[in-house]
Amino acid sequence: MNRIVLAFRCFFNILFRGELSPSALTALRLPRRDTPSKPAAAAKPSAAATPPPVARTSDGALQLLGILQREGRLIDFLMEDIASYSDDQVGAAVRDIHGQCREALTRVVSLEPVIDGVEGTFAKAPSKNPSVVRFVGNVPAKPPEGGTLRHKGWRAAKVNLPAPPAGQDAANIAPAEIEIE
Repeated sequence: MNRIVLAFRCFFNILFRGELSPSALTALRLPRRDTPSKPAAAAKPSAAATPPPVARTSDGALQLLGILQREGRLIDFLMEDIASYSDDQVGAAVRDIHGQCREALTRVVSLEPVIDGVEGTFAKAPSKNPSVVRFVGNVPAKPPEGGTLRHKGWRAAKVNLPAPPAGQDAANIAPAEIEIE
């Protein structure tokens, strides 16, 4: 019964305070953080210990690429030399990959068109910013107010990337798989 009470105390300490209370640490026979338990062990770094990976600005893109690989095997398809396959074989493979990757993408990123119009009709440019609208064709020095819509463009309305697993290097998009027989 005493261990159950201790377990509940520890659970609520962590839940509400983010750390164990001194009495819980004593009951568990754990040292406090501010007092090193073995100075000799702390001075000698372990050969297996590696520093945690540093977050980079590319991590979100790599994480999305990892999701597309895991859900639809997109990288496997793109890295495969498909020249030797017939169009029917490629088409059949692409149909599955397309569906799986589309489902994964819509789950992680909410996309909306930059210009919600019908391609091939006149559309007014919502901005002159080249990251929002790119004028193509015979463009004068001063871009016009609009023109024929050739592509709606895409904008991420919302991104729902899951938190990456702790300690995982984002550059490892997909682990290698080794089957044990």
